[in-house]
Formats: sequence, C-alpha cells, structure tokens
Amino acid sequence: MKKRPFYVVAATTIMLLQIACKEKKEAGSASSNWRLQSNIYEVNVRQYTPEGTFSAFEKHLPRLKEMGVDIIWFMPITPIGIKGRKMTAADLGSYYAVRNYKAVNPEFGTLEDFQNLVKKAHRMGFKVITDWVANHSAIDNEWVSSHPQFYVKDSAGHFVSPHDWTDVYKLDYTNRELQDSMTAAMRWWIDNTGIDGFRCDVAEEVGKEFWDHSIPALRAVKDIYLLAEGEAPWLYESGFDATYQWHCMHLLEDLCKKKIDLSTFKSRLVENINKYPRNVQRMYFTSNHDENSWSGTEYEKYGDAAIPLALFSQTMYQSIPLIYSGQEAGNKKRLRFFTKDTIDWNNLEKAGFYSKLLTLRKSHPALSSDASWRLLKTDKEESILAYEKRKEKNRIIIVLNLSSDSVRYTFTDLSCRDHAIDLMGDWNIPIKMKHPDELPPFGFRILKME
Repeated sequence: MKKRPFYVVAATTIMLLQIACKEKKEAGSASSNWRLQSNIYEVNVRQYTPEGTFSAFEKHLPRLKEMGVDIIWFMPITPIGIKGRKMTAADLGSYYAVRNYKAVNPEFGTLEDFQNLVKKAHRMGFKVITDWVANHSAIDNEWVSSHPQFYVKDSAGHFVSPHDWTDVYKLDYTNRELQDSMTAAMRWWIDNTGIDGFRCDVAEEVGKEFWDHSIPALRAVKDIYLLAEGEAPWLYESGFDATYQWHCMHLLEDLCKKKIDLSTFKSRLVENINKYPRNVQRMYFTSNHDENSWSGTEYEKYGDAAIPLALFSQTMYQSIPLIYSGQEAGNKKRLRFFTKDTIDWNNLEKAGFYSKLLTLRKSHPALSSDASWRLLKTDKEESILAYEKRKEKNRIIIVLNLSSDSVRYTFTDLSCRDHAIDLMGDWNIPIKMKHPDELPPFGFRILKME
C-alpha cells in the first residue's frame, strides 16, 4: 500500500484533534469556571527549602492550602545542561537550559517524588502546572547531536544562542518533526505525572505556528491551563488562557519612581486593556523569579507602595494574580538565580494579608477575572486610584492611596452614594460613600457596596 506523505498524515491528525478539542471544550466549559476566581503561586524548588527537593516542598502544601492558593506553578523541573553553564561548573545552572525534556532534575528528586507530589496536591484541591521551555534547549541536549535539524543555524551553519543566553541553542519551529516531538514531550508530562497545564517560557518567540499545532493536540487529551510568558493578543487565538501583564508592571514601576504621574498611568492602563478581548486573563504580579533576581524585590521596585500594589494585582480587570515564593514571608532579598539561596520562612508576616485577599477573591464574584471594570473619579485624582468591579448584583470598589501623604478624598462619581463595608478593615463599620474619607500613606480599601 502506498504511504501518504508525512505532512498529509499530520494535517489530518491535527484536524481531527482540533475537532475533538472543540467538542471537549464545549462539553467542559462549566468545569472551566474554576479559572475565573483562581490564583497562581510560583514555586522555586531550589530556593524553597534547605533541601531544595520535591519532598521537602511537599510539607508546605497545607500552609499554601490554608492561605488559599489554587494553581501551583513549578519553575522548570527538567535536568539542567552542564556544558556551557553561564556561571562556573560548580554552580547549579539555569533551570531554563533543558538537557532532557522527558526527565526530572535529580537536584529536586526523582520522577516518582514528583508524581507523589502531584497526587497529594490534587487530593488537596490544587491544580499543578510546570514551566515549559520550548524556545531553546541546553547545548548538551541529546537533540543537538541526534536531531541537529531541530535547531536554528547562522549563515556559517553554526547553532544560534538567542539573546545573551550562551548556555542554550534556539530551536527551529519551521521543522514539523520538531513540532511533533515537542508536543509529544509535553504530552508525556500530562500522561506520566497528571499535571494540569504549563507556563510557557518566551511563548511569543516560539511562534504561533507551533502553538496552533500543539495546543489542540494537548487539549484533546486534557483540559489544561496554559499561561504564556508574553503579551501578544494572538496568544489567545492559539489557545492560551492567560498572558503576562508586563505593560502594567512597568507602568507601576515608572509611577513609583515618579517618571509618570497617576493621570498618565490611568490613561495608559486603559489604553492597554482595550487591546485585548474581554473574556481573557492577564497575569498581574509585583514579583516573580525574573523580577526578583534581576530587577529587584518588590520593595526595591515599589518601596512603600509594594503592599497596595499587591492588592491591585489581586483585584484588577481580567486579573489572575501571581504570588512568588517568599512574598508571603515579606522576602526582601534578591534570590540568586544560578546557585543555592534558601528563602527565610521564619516570619510569615504577609501570609495573613495574602490569605485575606485570596479568600475575598473566591467569596465575591465581582473580584473574578470576568467581572466588569471601570475607573472612578475622586477629587484627589493626583493621589487616589479608585475603580469598580461588578458582576451581576455584586459590586466592589477598590481605593488606593498611592502617595506618601495621608489623603482626604471624596468620590465625585455619582454612582458612589451608597453605604459600603470595608472588607480589608472592620466588617461592622459601614462607610457612607458620599462623605469624605481619609486614607493613610499608601493606604487602601476594598469596599463592598450595600
């Protein structure tokens, strides 16, 4: 029998998987509602405990459950390249230099250890996603020798390292065999560990063609959650659930460093929001592994505004908020990236703050990512950021004083004339919205309208 060309077989397979994926998503749309009031917690296994292992991290699951965490995102857990490490050979290397796409980094434990961790997390109600590095591999990944055609070459035929990442080689997604191999590796993790999705590293640079190819195939297997490290609107067309909100993060840093005023921040924020479809999620954050290690802690970047801006990230339009390892402990140090640098858990000074925010998010539909949003006017526009979230009959107003002075303000928006309860303060004291209110420096309120 005459064999059909590979590209014909592949096209037919993808078409059938797309149909199956569409049917699966339509049938499971109700089960996907958990996403709307969810949150993400990023785990840096290496730095989380003195042991730096899955088994040691597992002991923190009850604490994270009590805090209200939903989705646990593990930074890459695959073996790290040895050849060409950017630091010395004695150091532990970059998590993002993948030496083997179907194995576990022995620094963290065994495959069985991770499988047990996922099972326990699932029993406790968590979703688990892992970092996936599709854009490049370590320079000693087995594919370099066995499938050199998988890689981008320069005019002289040499492998290419993207940016200044000299410990990795760029993969070439014009190669359909690579697309199939990478998709198969991602499916291997779903099949063998039961994870619920991926955070996809530098997703835009990988390119739309691959995600259009791989996501339907993976979603035909499981209704996975997909977070893209990127901001391009086309990522949603390819099937991602959420993208990064870098634009807002940079605006906030500029605001805190007085490079822009609050009025400019508001206008640019609205401008950015309008670029995206309505029913999507943007991941808001004040810290993550890159920001903490390379740009500075949230306290370095935002100063005294760090806490109100954490509240902002939890309550914004389309937000699925991120908490990075150690933020609940008020971590004020940059965690080293290539070497061991354990988080100090002796004082969980911010755990109660985050727990309250996560609880409120689950308790109030207006704080879900699909709730409507609009800015509100006050007579102190140069200092006060106020906005309303609304879903059905549930209405929440967030007020932030982003100045270093106490501010006495009054709402000028005519819709703000009801009584409210401050959910972050004393639940028993109603606030009369039409009367002046005062917030201390960098103070805030979450007001439930009565």
